[in-house]
Amino acid sequence: MKFRLSALLLGFVLLFACQSKPKLSITKEAWGTTDNKEVSLYTLTNANGMVVKITNFGGIITKILVPDRNGKIEDIVLGFDSLKQYTKEEYQKACPYFGALIGRYGNRIEKGKFKLDGVEYTLATNNAPNHLHGGNKGFDKVVWDAAELSGPDSVGLALTYLSMDMEEGYPGKLTSKVTYVLTNNNELKLYYQAETDKPTIINLTHHSYFNLSACKEDILSHELTIFADSITPVDSTLIPTGAIASVKGTPFDFTTSHKIGERISEVKGGYDHNFKLKREGAGLSLACQVSDSASGRIMEVLTTEPGIQFYSGNFLNGSLTNSNGAVLKQHYGLCLEAQHYPDSPNRPNFPSVVLKPGEKYAQLTVYKFSTK
Repeated sequence: MKFRLSALLLGFVLLFACQSKPKLSITKEAWGTTDNKEVSLYTLTNANGMVVKITNFGGIITKILVPDRNGKIEDIVLGFDSLKQYTKEEYQKACPYFGALIGRYGNRIEKGKFKLDGVEYTLATNNAPNHLHGGNKGFDKVVWDAAELSGPDSVGLALTYLSMDMEEGYPGKLTSKVTYVLTNNNELKLYYQAETDKPTIINLTHHSYFNLSACKEDILSHELTIFADSITPVDSTLIPTGAIASVKGTPFDFTTSHKIGERISEVKGGYDHNFKLKREGAGLSLACQVSDSASGRIMEVLTTEPGIQFYSGNFLNGSLTNSNGAVLKQHYGLCLEAQHYPDSPNRPNFPSVVLKPGEKYAQLTVYKFSTK
């Protein structure tokens, strides 16, 4: 009888353990309306308990929950718990682009002007005197169509948006699709695709602010490695000069690991620069790695793009509060934006960002999380 009771008890324990283990899943909840369109929040969960929350408003990632070295799962991106917080005037004025999809053109275009096939186009100078991140109402402020995806080892969300000809001043009717995939290897993959009916320019990217300490402190003690030998230096308005400069012997040399705060005082205004990645071929390659010694969390960024913008949260000023109650002061988040170079339409020596009818724009960026 004792054996049978012990076996029965063991069975209950095993059943409970199976039931309590996280399951690969995706759920959807209503999240309000904007522009007379319904907005939803999607929760992607993998078998390890990693969670990614995404809204179809701006393709914004509102939360990424990953474990520390002790298994404690916490949110490691800056974001909010409601749609209202993303649409209110205070946030729009600060315009930090928390967790958003950026388009049509990520980063800056000098004085909001570029020429294509002999025609000059004028864009909003929403980051005076320059154009930034797609203009006054870029891809971060529109409602995308959404479709849920699931597979044996991953779940995903496909977002699609049709940008009309001359929307925000850009030529061509552009169809964009961005697919988020969360795998059981604690990878978040972003697949970008686009097609146009007229020649245009395109530079899509993602703008999450990461803080691997879960906002217990700023990111200045995070260790960063960037696999890049050079940067595109900028002028006082953060527009590239057109030069390609070696990082050797400068505070931009992250070819070996350095704490972000170690040399930041030597960079006027802080880091907000495009790094020219070392690449072999056109495939996916490791761009950078960032780690937090206190939590043990590590994030690797892999991409097919030629550059990555490292931004150290210089313009955060404490006017906003994260969903976990943390006051978002300067340097409370860092961005690693896989991209083509800033102002490429005006820099013939930079990789081209022109997309023509019949061509397919495609890029892949992967954020991979682990601990040590």
